[in-house]
Amino acid sequence: MIKSMTGFGRCEVAENMRKFTVEMKAVNHRYLDVNIKMPKSLNFFESAIRSELKNYISRGKVDVFITYEDLSENTSAVRYNRELAAEYLKYLRQMSEDFGLDCDIRVSTLSKYPEVFTMEEAGLDEEELWKELKKAVTGAAEMFVASRITEGEHLRDDLIGKLDHMITLVDFIAERSPKIVAEYRSRIEDKVRELLADNTVDEGRLLTEVTIFADKVCVDEELVRLKSHIETTRAALIEGGSIGRKLDFIAQEMNREANTTLSKSNDLEISNCAIELKTEIEKVREQIQNIE
Repeated sequence: MIKSMTGFGRCEVAENMRKFTVEMKAVNHRYLDVNIKMPKSLNFFESAIRSELKNYISRGKVDVFITYEDLSENTSAVRYNRELAAEYLKYLRQMSEDFGLDCDIRVSTLSKYPEVFTMEEAGLDEEELWKELKKAVTGAAEMFVASRITEGEHLRDDLIGKLDHMITLVDFIAERSPKIVAEYRSRIEDKVRELLADNTVDEGRLLTEVTIFADKVCVDEELVRLKSHIETTRAALIEGGSIGRKLDFIAQEMNREANTTLSKSNDLEISNCAIELKTEIEKVREQIQNIE
């Protein structure tokens, strides 16, 4: 099977009064580029998440969105910093003595000083947390891959249809090319007879002229390579796997052969056919950009 580089996946896991939601989406990219957005409290899992995703994805620009809700009541606690409060109190009393002011310190006042009271998140079991988060990441990745496979099947069918049409165009050029040489020989003979005003034609000179012309317009090698590239592409599409880069290179080679064929052509039918061939190759190359 082949996979498209565009896809979407989502999974929600709610266990032990916690809920994780993971969403993934991707677009084309030459390499694997994963961008993860998640709560800061989960940042220490980023490396593990990336490692897990590599089991499912090899190419594409992937955006991953993770949300986390702790539904339990005891998610945070108040911490009293007695040592810091004592420091504040000591210096406030010293200020009272230094400036002859009343020491009217109240508990409510002292409690408002920075860091005397702080909120702390309740201790988390990282192993248990990762087990639940991994389940959500895996579920989203599996849905993501399934959507890529479905889109990849559509791409494969569309590309094979285009390759079939390209073979038809190549066959037409191969069939038409020998006729051009025969038509050229006929035109040359007619022109020589007209100029000489008789039916005597120097077969040696004529053969040389026709041979030079045939050599200039011969595209046999280009057509053989084109057919080989088309069949290689078809075989790769059927075999599947991560073939995007390989097919992109082959498409470049096909375009090169089509350009050479067009440049050698001095026949309108072949020129039109070669232009249509180049157009189809460009369509194929655009579609290949979507394959992982």
